[in-house]
Amino acid sequence: MSIFRLLASRILFSALTLLLVSILIFLILEALPGDVATRILGREATAKALEVLRSQLHLDQPALVRYFQWLGDFLRGDLGTSIATGRPIADVLGPRIVNTLLLSLFAFAIYLVLALIPAIIQAVNRGKMIDNVISVITLLLLSLPDFLLATILLFLFAVAVPILPALATISENSTWQEMLRAMVLPAVTLAIMMAVYAIRVLRDSLIEVLRSDYVRLAELKGLRPRAVLFRHALPNAIVPALNVTALNLGFLIGGVVIVERVFSYPGFGTLLIDALQLRDIPLIKATVMISAAVYVAANLAADVLAVLLQPRLRISR
Repeated sequence: MSIFRLLASRILFSALTLLLVSILIFLILEALPGDVATRILGREATAKALEVLRSQLHLDQPALVRYFQWLGDFLRGDLGTSIATGRPIADVLGPRIVNTLLLSLFAFAIYLVLALIPAIIQAVNRGKMIDNVISVITLLLLSLPDFLLATILLFLFAVAVPILPALATISENSTWQEMLRAMVLPAVTLAIMMAVYAIRVLRDSLIEVLRSDYVRLAELKGLRPRAVLFRHALPNAIVPALNVTALNLGFLIGGVVIVERVFSYPGFGTLLIDALQLRDIPLIKATVMISAAVYVAANLAADVLAVLLQPRLRISR
C-alpha cells in the first residue's frame, strides 16, 4: 500500500469516526427524558418562552431533519447560538480555546522534558538504583488521580510554600508574565499525568533499540556514546511513544476539564462543565464535537508520523 493510499484510508477512517460521534451525541441528547425546552428553561417558564426556544432549537421539526441541519451548520462553521448567553457559540468558544491551547502547549513542553530525560536515564542505567527509583516514582504518580495530584501541588506551592497563585485566573488584560505564572501549576499537573505513561514506554523501546545490531555497529565504528544515543537510538525508539503521545493529547482534552476546574482556569474544560450545568444544548454539542475532533486528529497525526519516521513501516504496508 502506497503512502498516499495509507493517508487516504486514515483520513477516511477519522472522518467516519467523527460522523459516528456526531450521531452518538445527537442521540444521547435526544434520549434525555422530558421536553428539552422545559429542561432548559425550567417548569415555571411561560408557554410563549417555551415556544420561542423550541423554534430556536428546531424542535418542531423531525429528529432526522434536525440532525442533518445541525451537522450541515457545524461543517460550515456555524456552531449556533448559546442559550445561556445569547451570544454566537463561536464567540464564546474563541477565547476559551485560546486559553486552553496556551495551557496545553505549556504543559506539552514540560511533558517532553519530563518524559524524555527520565526515560533516557533509565535506559542508559538499566537495572541500576536510579532506574528502580524512577520506576517507583512513576508508578506512584500513575496511581494518583489527576484531581488529587492537582490538589497536592496546589497545597504545596500555593498554601504551604506560597510561591504560585492558587487560582489560575487570567484575562485579556493579563501580561505574559502573569499568564505564565498562573499557568505553572495546572501545566505541571497535566505534564506529570501525561509523562508517567510515556516514560515506561519510551524506556522499554530505547532499551530494545540500544540492543539492536545497527546501534552496535555504530558503536563499533567509534561513534561517541552520546552520538549513538541521540542520532541513532532515540529517533527510532521514539516511534512507539508517538501513540502514547497521541493518547496524551487526547488526555489533555479530558484531563484539562478537571485541572481547569481545580485551578479555576478559564479554558475550554470549564466552559464544557458550565454548558452541562446550564443545560446549554447547542454549546454542549459544539464543545463535545470539537473535543472529539481534536482527539481524532491527534491519533491521525501519530499514525502518519509513525509511518513517515520509520521507512520499514511504509514498506511493510
